[in-house]
Amino acid sequence: MKSFSDLGLRKEYIKALKELNIVNPTEIQAQTLPILLKTETDLIGLAQTGTGKTAAYGLPILHHIDPSKPEIQALILAPTRELVQQIQKQLFRFTKYCDAKIFAEGVYGGEKIDKQIKALQRTTHIVVATPGRLLDLIERGDIDIKNINTLVLDEADEMLSMGFKQDLNRILKYTSGKRFTWLFSATMPEEIQKIVKTYMSPKAVHIEVNKNALVNANITHQYITTAIKNKVSVLEKLLEGFKKQRGIIFCRTKAGTKNLAEALLNEGFSVGALEGDMQQKERDKVMRAFKNESVQILVSTDVSARGIDVSGLAFVIHHQLPEHMEYYTHRSGRTARAGKAGRSIALILDNERQRIQDIEKALGIQFTEFHV
Repeated sequence: MKSFSDLGLRKEYIKALKELNIVNPTEIQAQTLPILLKTETDLIGLAQTGTGKTAAYGLPILHHIDPSKPEIQALILAPTRELVQQIQKQLFRFTKYCDAKIFAEGVYGGEKIDKQIKALQRTTHIVVATPGRLLDLIERGDIDIKNINTLVLDEADEMLSMGFKQDLNRILKYTSGKRFTWLFSATMPEEIQKIVKTYMSPKAVHIEVNKNALVNANITHQYITTAIKNKVSVLEKLLEGFKKQRGIIFCRTKAGTKNLAEALLNEGFSVGALEGDMQQKERDKVMRAFKNESVQILVSTDVSARGIDVSGLAFVIHHQLPEHMEYYTHRSGRTARAGKAGRSIALILDNERQRIQDIEKALGIQFTEFHV
């Protein structure tokens, strides 16, 4: 097992990582760091959320920044405000022991644009952004990304499935100078392959982590066969069994999310709901409560759960199976982070057994039937 110093990381970063209890590199870090620290190249990394990607690309970016140049040298794009804030916070923590200050700014919707413009007028070396807000700033002339050396697309498949395809293409055109592009994604749908073909070098380095395990190996997959009218009572029994453990319940629709959260609240469970029609302020409030554990269970739609990274979740429950196969990967990947074990439980109807077999085949996993 190689250490961070074997991989070529500077002492001041190793010291900061140690303080964050990051002592041994994860697989994606062990594979990407030696390449990105020493070689100027495009890179495609296939890895699930929660595998340590932020450090895998964030540390090489910090290594390559010239703090004496007061210009934006790197741009990191991510699908959601939460993820942007998280990446920015990580970069800040990594630089704790650096002699020269490296400044990273977060740019995302749901906050006053003037405040962000003001922040960008100070020295900024790295911008972490959601595509929509970044485009607004580019088009207003309030941000210049022409001189960036490195562009990172984090969770690229999520950005596309959230409808950022045109925004991404426009941003990539704006940065068409001599930049290197590092793309990270859990899955490789056709749209991503198009981006790779159009904007990245054919010599790009490919790295794939746990190639055969599309889904984290520490997750136990189970299903419960029930009828629509019994789903809430099945859920209640399940949640009682989980006692004080925390988790997320996924619903397909906004209305379903609201109704289910209300039904569980009425039964005395500690529940918060996340759905698309919520104001950003409300969303932040629910996320804060979930993170500081004053809310135990989150009920959410697929889109609203994007970019959520909360450690220590014991379970994920699928109130309905997701529409798309890769959503199952994203959903179940919210549990069993950082080497811990977790459970992914699907509530299915009699006529959905075939779907379970399809998911098993496509993702190379095994479900067991479970009774409450």
